[in-house]
Amino acid sequence: MKLTWFGETAIRIYIGGQIFVVDPQLAPEGVDRAELTAGTDRVLRLAEADENLASFDPAEWRPRKAPRAIDEDQGPLPVHAYRIGGGAMLIDAVGEPALVLVGGEAPSFGRWADGAVVVLFGGGEAMGALAEGLLAAAQPKLVALAADEAAIDFVVAALKENLDGTGLVSLEAGLALEV
Repeated sequence: MKLTWFGETAIRIYIGGQIFVVDPQLAPEGVDRAELTAGTDRVLRLAEADENLASFDPAEWRPRKAPRAIDEDQGPLPVHAYRIGGGAMLIDAVGEPALVLVGGEAPSFGRWADGAVVVLFGGGEAMGALAEGLLAAAQPKLVALAADEAAIDFVVAALKENLDGTGLVSLEAGLALEV
């Protein structure tokens, strides 16, 4: 999985052999939208409702299991994206940790969130509250913060004692993070 954040909720994701771009219209000036979306398999919207995404209760969801070796000749499995709340989506690729993008209200998390990669968008206190709620409900593999430096400093100070094995990184605009 590779994540490249550009600003706001604009992010390019390579997961499960596919490329997704979320909210390319929100990329800052100077980012060529055509280049950002070139070669993508799907363009998604997090900042506003995406009618093309199925919704479900994330507390009940279970990740798909990897196919047995005898079944592998069926070709690559599709990557699925779901809306899991206002301003939140889950991207599911077999063989990869669940990827959760949260730019609004925090969704409910099930046991599957242990080991997930969660990207939080936003600022300061709101992002800190999202992260604290997430860590109270689950132990993700990684929490990636997509925000300005002041928000990052606030959230890191609030969370540093509660990570309990969860990785915490800040995303820098235009730089890729490989998970």
